[in-house]
Amino acid sequence: MKPAGFDYIRADTVEEVLAALSEHGAEARILAGGQSLAAMLSMRLAKPAVVVDIMRLRELAAITSDKNSIVIPACVRQQAAFSWPNLQVTLPLLASALPWVGHLQTRSRGTICGSVAHADPSAEIPLCLLALEGEVRLRSRRRRRAVPANSFFTGTMITDRADDEFIEAVAFPKRATGTGHAFAEVGRRHGDFAIVACAAVVDSKRIRLAVGGVADRPVARDFPLLEGTALDDALNTFAWDLGATDDLHATSRYRRDLVRKLGRRTLEEAAACRG
Repeated sequence: MKPAGFDYIRADTVEEVLAALSEHGAEARILAGGQSLAAMLSMRLAKPAVVVDIMRLRELAAITSDKNSIVIPACVRQQAAFSWPNLQVTLPLLASALPWVGHLQTRSRGTICGSVAHADPSAEIPLCLLALEGEVRLRSRRRRRAVPANSFFTGTMITDRADDEFIEAVAFPKRATGTGHAFAEVGRRHGDFAIVACAAVVDSKRIRLAVGGVADRPVARDFPLLEGTALDDALNTFAWDLGATDDLHATSRYRRDLVRKLGRRTLEEAAACRG
């Protein structure tokens, strides 16, 4: 299929982006890497009146670091993030997850913020942002605001972003000393969206497991430092609480089994990586 007709704006400044969103609201879509939007346009799942291309905005193309966070703006491609020299040290969870995101060709075009904006419940990048308790930084003509990842994802491809806002950046907390991270997923083929994906964070006080591919959005849960059958029981409860359903890719029972087994394995790996 071919996309429905739309107007195209190639923005040269952030102010042009904000003006277009202010004027067109829900009828406008942001084009960054285009790996999600282009497919939705072609299948006519999205029929915007205006597409606003932001990929020439150099001010949104460089990763920065502040005291506590790594800030990844809207135009940073996934492969550029993966190649960033400090990623493995400061964001080991994201470094572990990015090779699972699509393929080299799609990562070379797709952006970190684009995956967050698309909010697929099986996607790896939103899962990592949630696991690390990061935030989404939104901007409109009216205001700037920061939304915690736990509040930003509200359903399948549904977020807290207002119609006149765009994701200016996402902020991932830096790895703290003594914290271990691990990521794992199961899919039909490498590069496919996950049937179940798990991202784990373990420190001296708690364990945190985020799961994607089961509920209508990524979900994280914190536990005390459980071991043995106590951990098995907690993971079993979590697996049932996610409300898995049957679909063409897997049964609900298989997904619950993956949450239990893959979740435990990921938590154990994260605990072993503390340092």
